[in-house]
Amino acid sequence: MPSWIFGGSGSGSFWMQFPRLVVILSSLSGLVSGFSGTDVSAHDLMSKYPLIDGHNDLALKLRILHNNRLSQINLHNVSKLATDISRLRAGHVQAQMFAAYVVCQAQNKDAVMLTLEQIDVIRRMCTEYEDLELVTSAEGLKNSSPKIACLISVEGGHSIDSSLSVLRTFYQLGVRSIALTHTCNTPWAESSSTHHKFYQRENNSLTYFGKLFQSNTLLMNQAVVEEMNRLGMIVDLSHSSWDTAKAALKISKAPVIFSHSSSYSICNHSRNVPDQLLHALKRNRGLIMVNLYSEFIACGKEANISVVADHFDHIKRVIGAESVGIGGDYEGAANFPQGLEDVSKYPALIQELLLRNWREDELAGVLRMNFLRVFEEVERVRDELSGTLPSEVQISPQKVQNACRLDLSHLRGQLRGHQSHTPTLPRAHHGPLEPQSLLVWATVLLICSLLPLY
Repeated sequence: MPSWIFGGSGSGSFWMQFPRLVVILSSLSGLVSGFSGTDVSAHDLMSKYPLIDGHNDLALKLRILHNNRLSQINLHNVSKLATDISRLRAGHVQAQMFAAYVVCQAQNKDAVMLTLEQIDVIRRMCTEYEDLELVTSAEGLKNSSPKIACLISVEGGHSIDSSLSVLRTFYQLGVRSIALTHTCNTPWAESSSTHHKFYQRENNSLTYFGKLFQSNTLLMNQAVVEEMNRLGMIVDLSHSSWDTAKAALKISKAPVIFSHSSSYSICNHSRNVPDQLLHALKRNRGLIMVNLYSEFIACGKEANISVVADHFDHIKRVIGAESVGIGGDYEGAANFPQGLEDVSKYPALIQELLLRNWREDELAGVLRMNFLRVFEEVERVRDELSGTLPSEVQISPQKVQNACRLDLSHLRGQLRGHQSHTPTLPRAHHGPLEPQSLLVWATVLLICSLLPLY
């Protein structure tokens, strides 16, 4: 150490040299920070490991603002929104899960039709723009670069109207993830929100999803999760109540995700995930993708990047960096932390995590590798279940309470009556045929012998 620091002979006193010391230390500090977490380092890292973002509600804004008329806008630059192609590029977003979401007021009405329209606009968006590519597999995610990959999710179990047939049809259309609930209960799953009054529990003190509304809904809840496992569709527990999440984590053979949720220990909002569920998620090998909405980050309208990073640090400390991802929730929320106002700002978050000594391999997982692992494991479970037939479990009409559904059970008697007037061939029997029967058979054989063969 130089002798002048301690006021050695011929070097002046310490206090006389103090301003010089401050300048040197400041320079060293800037040099160190430049290597550990500058914006350049964040961009370099994200160029190597571009982001897979778990949740974006752009399709909802396209419906609200333009009634899904893509011809009215240029998705390369949309000033009114937080998401467009140019800013996705600037934020190093290589893959985006776009949510097909319809409001809960559509439950028991036209939720299925509206969801199909949202799936349609996402498919159109991701096939009509050359910068985007619709993908439906983990392999597709890996191979989509330099294009931005589009994954389709459905946000809310009310969109399938308690029908596994609708669930399977969504899969055929390219949907690869479904959130079991949004802000409303379904007949078979419970939301973290009490805003809507659909299918309220009779006794709020009941645990384990209020006994899952008794046995029939337990069967349907299990059937939905198991059918998603069979199809290779990711189970999303964001918006689900803690009891519903516990049930799904016990049922699912494949890893699940919270596509846009944060830590309850940092912000005690019901949409966030408590440590108890984080441990269950760890055992499931699943993933929590941190939401950036200020209300879920700071439990208020004001937040900053440091508070966001606190959520990442806490989850990493509880269950490890391999269980963390990012689900920004842009277009689905109103207030975002200062410095994270739109999708172009993701490097600022990664810079903050670099400054907090997150390693490159940990951030590679957060940015994309953790989600790829989950998706690949979901597909592996699908392959293991390839011999399993589609589920035919149905929830009772009394549980659904949907006046818009058509019940055809009253036609069974009419069909039986109609069949009684339909002529049938004589039944086989062991005794000799009656003369009338022989005549009928002889006539049938004669007619058949005269028909041309094709």
